[in-house]
Amino acid sequence: MISLSGVTMMRGTRVLLDNASAALYDRHKIGIIGRNGCGKSSLFALIQGELSPEKGTVSVPKGLKISAVAQQTPGLDTPALEYVIDGDKELRELQRQRAAAAARDDGEAIALIEDKLGIAGAWTVKARAEELLDGLGFAAEEMTRPVKEFSGGWRMRLNLAQALIAPSDLLLLDEPTNHLDLDTILFLQGWLQDYSGTLLCISHDRDFLDSFCTDILHFESGSLMLYKGNYSAYEVLRAERIKSEKAARRKEEAAIAHLQAFVDRFRYKASKAKQAQSMLKAIDRIRLTAVTQEESPFSFSFPEPDRTVEILAAFDDVSAGYGDETILHNINMQLCAGDRIGLLGRNGQGKTTLIKTLAGILPPLHGTVTLGKDIKLGYFAQQELEELNLELSALEQLQKLDPKAAERDLRSFLGSFAFSGDKALQKIGSLSGGEQARLALAVIAYQKPNLLLLDEPTNHLDLEMREALTVALASYPGALILVSHDRHLLEAIAEKLWLVDDGKVSEFDGDLHDYQEYLAHKHRLFVQNLKAQRTTRAPSMSAKAYKSRADKRQMALFRASLQPLKQAIAKVEKDNAALQARINEIDALLGGEALYQSSRRAELESLMKERAAKAQALSEGEERWLTLSTELEDKISAQEHGEC
Repeated sequence: MISLSGVTMMRGTRVLLDNASAALYDRHKIGIIGRNGCGKSSLFALIQGELSPEKGTVSVPKGLKISAVAQQTPGLDTPALEYVIDGDKELRELQRQRAAAAARDDGEAIALIEDKLGIAGAWTVKARAEELLDGLGFAAEEMTRPVKEFSGGWRMRLNLAQALIAPSDLLLLDEPTNHLDLDTILFLQGWLQDYSGTLLCISHDRDFLDSFCTDILHFESGSLMLYKGNYSAYEVLRAERIKSEKAARRKEEAAIAHLQAFVDRFRYKASKAKQAQSMLKAIDRIRLTAVTQEESPFSFSFPEPDRTVEILAAFDDVSAGYGDETILHNINMQLCAGDRIGLLGRNGQGKTTLIKTLAGILPPLHGTVTLGKDIKLGYFAQQELEELNLELSALEQLQKLDPKAAERDLRSFLGSFAFSGDKALQKIGSLSGGEQARLALAVIAYQKPNLLLLDEPTNHLDLEMREALTVALASYPGALILVSHDRHLLEAIAEKLWLVDDGKVSEFDGDLHDYQEYLAHKHRLFVQNLKAQRTTRAPSMSAKAYKSRADKRQMALFRASLQPLKQAIAKVEKDNAALQARINEIDALLGGEALYQSSRRAELESLMKERAAKAQALSEGEERWLTLSTELEDKISAQEHGEC
């Protein structure tokens, strides 16, 4: 268990935690939430011993294996796959020891290290790293590219893969979804659901937290509040707590009012003076319950557009890309009034290219993009934040946009985006990334667009601002196209889904749950292909001569070490065959009409449940078979080539 007791933590003169305490239990998966700048990342530094509290203690069990995502990635020549495996430092150390023993020709030491390597997962680490990289969006050919050839966002994915592959008792993830698209977020949440250690995850993505969290730790007015359950449960529990606090506060205020009325009436009456003094002391002893803040400081809307037309935009045989590089081919789509479209697809497939082409930032390489009459675009993208004048204030930015507007009206509008008072006069360059993104949204909303193009608008926004944006977009009457890795926002706003994949743009027939199944199917195909590639040849022993007694002993030990693997593979194959046979039997029964009579409803439901369970077991069995087969082949290959 990790415990914080009476912890006070400061950043400069600002108090982040004030006498805060919390107990984080083993094997719990805890989502950490709170407004930007409240100290969530500093908590990780406390746990890792990189910071010390001003007061109080932080207790972390000795020997705890902690894994966290590195924030820097040097430009290395190391291939991406090897860089990920480097995350398992214990394994790499054993490999170095094995190489040193081989150089000494120490057969006994090699045999002992081989056993440790097997326990450490050396024979499956390459397959595990390949599966991680595939799930995080890397194509097979990219896994052999040097790290230095990847952009910053993709290097962060490599760092994430390193943290995931390292054996750990405690995994610390600080905004892991920031550099990910929806596809990779869905993969990551599945991985975290299966993680067996303690997990602390900072995130502003409520659906992501809902998928795996057992607890929510909320930074709240300098204290730490731990709620049981996922994010949805936290919302309910916190609302109940606020309601209870308000009721307690009303009772306390009523009691004080009653006592104060007595004091005011009888303070100067001699017969009651002593009693009045006692009541004054009683008033001093009453500590009013602090009521948790429940209202978000953000409350804004997108004003109704002045006018619109039925056909807002049309793509006619459009190819889009950059210069000589065509990314999207033969786009033929229409955007109509009221359309609310979410774009799906991995990063790099062309979602941003499609939006930029529609916005006129990129000219089409072929075909035409036609906008309807009087279309006023509102385009938000992270790079568009650069259009803000960092030397101006938020108020001046709007005044520049609308010189004739009254300052009072502009201030009122900015106030709904939480730019009130002096905040509206603060230079934009001194604002945080989240505040600048919020201001960019305010500038767009002020112009009353009838077509919104939003490319990852929630980056840098905390949960409260994300919720306010969701509410504002839900009531926005114009059309919009949205790219976002925030599923809560997508599910609440998008009524149609377009899939951008493999150079094409098409309507996706289904919802986000169907899309998750679609991605899971693609990943299973990758694993099956990996399995086929790694089992095309039968294991064979090297023809190398083993002359010394130590070599012969090493070879005997090695052959003996293969037997448990071979037996395990044979058992899995037998179990998988039995599972498949039963699935075939159930499918035959389900194919008949008699089973669908009302009198056999219970039998039908039982068979369908059994089939689902058998199919899941078969999928797990195939994964197990792949892991064992890969371990066997890699172990033999390592022995043949004198590698570890």
